[in-house]
Amino acid sequence: MALDGIVVSAIAAELANYIGTRIYKIHQPNPHDLIFTLRTPEGQKRLLLSANPTYPRVHFTERTFVNPIEAPMFCMLLRKHCEGGVIESITQVGLERVLHFDIVRRDELGDWSKKKIVIEIMGRHSNIILLDEESNIVHDGIHHVTPAISSHRVILPGVDYIAPPAQHKVNLLTIDNEQQFQDLWNQEDLAMVPEEKRIVQLFSGISPLTAKQLLYNAEQLPSLWSSLSELKSKIEQKQYEPTVVTETATDKTYFSAIPLTHIAGEHTEFPSIHHCLEYFYGTKADRDTVKQRASDLIRFVQNEKNKNESKINKLKEQWEDAQQADDFRIRGELLTAYLHEINRGDTEVTLNNFYDENAAALTISLDPSIAPAENAQRYFRKYNKIKNSLSYITEQSAIAQAEIDYFTTILQQLDNASLADIEEIREELIAGSYLKEKVKKGSKKKKSSRPTLLHYTSSEGITIIVGKNNTQNDYLTNKVAHVSDTWLHTKDIPGSHVVIRSTDFGEATLQEAAILAAYYSQARNSSSVPVDYTTIRHVRKPNGAKPGFVIYDQQKTIYVTPEENFVQSLPFKVS
Repeated sequence: MALDGIVVSAIAAELANYIGTRIYKIHQPNPHDLIFTLRTPEGQKRLLLSANPTYPRVHFTERTFVNPIEAPMFCMLLRKHCEGGVIESITQVGLERVLHFDIVRRDELGDWSKKKIVIEIMGRHSNIILLDEESNIVHDGIHHVTPAISSHRVILPGVDYIAPPAQHKVNLLTIDNEQQFQDLWNQEDLAMVPEEKRIVQLFSGISPLTAKQLLYNAEQLPSLWSSLSELKSKIEQKQYEPTVVTETATDKTYFSAIPLTHIAGEHTEFPSIHHCLEYFYGTKADRDTVKQRASDLIRFVQNEKNKNESKINKLKEQWEDAQQADDFRIRGELLTAYLHEINRGDTEVTLNNFYDENAAALTISLDPSIAPAENAQRYFRKYNKIKNSLSYITEQSAIAQAEIDYFTTILQQLDNASLADIEEIREELIAGSYLKEKVKKGSKKKKSSRPTLLHYTSSEGITIIVGKNNTQNDYLTNKVAHVSDTWLHTKDIPGSHVVIRSTDFGEATLQEAAILAAYYSQARNSSSVPVDYTTIRHVRKPNGAKPGFVIYDQQKTIYVTPEENFVQSLPFKVS
């Protein structure tokens, strides 16, 4: 993948159509991302501005984001200066990965105020910065850059804005003829540099992926200059062909604003760069954020699962030892039967074992300090102790296995979780006394008793509801679903509860609901996943059962293969 200057130029070209639109709302769902809701002729559109260190980008999005109850300070600042404002211009700095949004609005006194939002799309150095356009003073940035982080520039409130360090590269759009290109290309200090690397070093905005494509095109054209000239012409005329390619050999996925014909694989073309980026990134950034936010939970749950697995192994060893209990009983009975042949003070005695079909001799150890009868009773006591421990071992093994099953389910749910789901899972573990609740100073906010659920719409127009964690599963199955609704769950595999909210649906809806059940389960990456389905009236929660646990009967089973692209194509909402 490569979000290079060429892709940014395509983004800027498409965003130019929205100059003059008003910024209706601004939200900051997480520390790296902003959502601008724009009022456009086509209706409201959500523009994602992301300074995510791994997935920085700018594009329109259809996805739903969960916003914090209290907006972060940077979001509040943007609302103060930009919400209700009009986008006056959107420009790219050369062919660099930097966009400038000029915003104009009336301030508290009714005077016109101009602000500039700078979006620097530069990997782990990405940032979104709000400036006063006239003074070039930084109001604030979504990420602060202190002198300890960078000696070149500081991004803090009140300092002068300094652009990112110049790369000393040439803007391809400034090259007018082949002679200029040749003069650059044939510099002595570049003579030993490979062609692909030389293109990247010479021209701003061109990534190694684009350089490979330029060299590939040059093989079909008279020269490399012809290839570069063709790209230059497309940029100037804003003729982009957004593409995502999945390479056959490696299964890696790449995207660009130009065709990537040098890669052999499945090519998917898009009508706009925004559709391309939305498709490519999908939920990648969210998944990374979730993993970071849930890392402590994942470690805790995995440790608890490991503890219970170790406990079962120890119990198995105790069980095997307990199988020797009959040996102690036989020794006690033999000592009782031959008491007259045993003297106090003997350390051992050899007796014929009448429990053995060959009456083989058995040597029995004795404590010389006690009477023969007391030695026999000691063996009986050992026998009874071990015998009684068998029921304890069985009971504790069942408890440990239930814990393993529970924590396996939690791990699966964390793998599929959104940021909101993580907090519900954390609260569930606190309620189950697995975790201690962190006491925060200040007033305690009332927690919502109504979990959010995923509502999908099948190809037949039927609502399919999915619960992604135990709290949601309990709420969906026991509170939301009607007795005649159809309930689905992967067979003997940790996963989500899925409900079809209708009694009148076709095979297509059943198939799609089963795919959702398989997708939101531990078998997400498997094929031919068995999914049980029955009506809600045949699903019940045993008394004292853990959250999300149910039993059911009169089920049928359908086999499906979950496909992420299909699931993403289904319309859905979160409510």
